[in-house]
Amino acid sequence: MSALLLLEQCLNGLQLGVMLFLMAAGLTLVFGIMNLVNLAHGSLYMIGAYLAATLVPATGSFALGLLLALAGAAAVGVALELAVLRTLYERSHLDQVLATFGLILTINELVRILWGPQAYFMALPAGLDGSVEIVPGAPYPRVPAGGDRRRARGGARPLSAVGRTQLGMLIRAGASNRRMVGALESTSPCSYGLIFGLGAALAGLAGMMSGRCSRSRSAWASRC
Repeated sequence: MSALLLLEQCLNGLQLGVMLFLMAAGLTLVFGIMNLVNLAHGSLYMIGAYLAATLVPATGSFALGLLLALAGAAAVGVALELAVLRTLYERSHLDQVLATFGLILTINELVRILWGPQAYFMALPAGLDGSVEIVPGAPYPRVPAGGDRRRARGGARPLSAVGRTQLGMLIRAGASNRRMVGALESTSPCSYGLIFGLGAALAGLAGMMSGRCSRSRSAWASRC
C-alpha cells in the first residue's frame, strides 16, 4: 500500500469515525440520562439522511435544508417518545428492546413507502464542492474530515452536557425513582421528550453527514 493511499484511507476513516461518534453520543445521552434501551436509534440516523436528501433540493438552500432536516429528525424523536417509548420507562430493558426492535421494522417500511427503494444523493453547494491538494498529487474534498470533526464535537458537547445540568440531574433522578420525583411535584417526565429529541437530532446529524461523506469516498474510489 502506498503512502498516498494510506493517507486517503485514514481521512475516510476519520470521517466515518465522526459519524459513529455522533451516533454514540445520541445513544449515550438517551440511555445514560433516561435509562432507556433504544435499538431504533439507527432508524433516526436513516430518517435524518432521507430528510436532508429531500429538503436540500426542495428548499434550494443547503444550510436551510440541513436545519429543517435536523428539526425534522428531532420532531420524529419527540413523537416516538410521546407515542411509544413513554410507556416503557417502568418496564424491563427486555421489553424496551422488543418494543424498539418493532419500531425498526415499522420505520423501515414507512421509509420504503415514502421514499421507495431507490438511492438518494445529496449534492454539496458550489462553495464546498470540489477538492484541494493536501499534498502534491493528493486531492481531497474541500470540506475536510478535520473540520467536520471539530463541528461535530462542538455540536455534541452542549447536548451531552445536558446530563450535568440541574435539569439533567432531575431527569436522571426521575429515571431511577419516578415516584419520588413525582412526590416533589417535578415536571421531569415532561422533559423526557426533549432529551430523546436531542438524541434523535444527533443521530439525524450523523445521517446528514453520511450523504456528504459517501460522496467524498466515492471520489476516491473513482481514482483508485
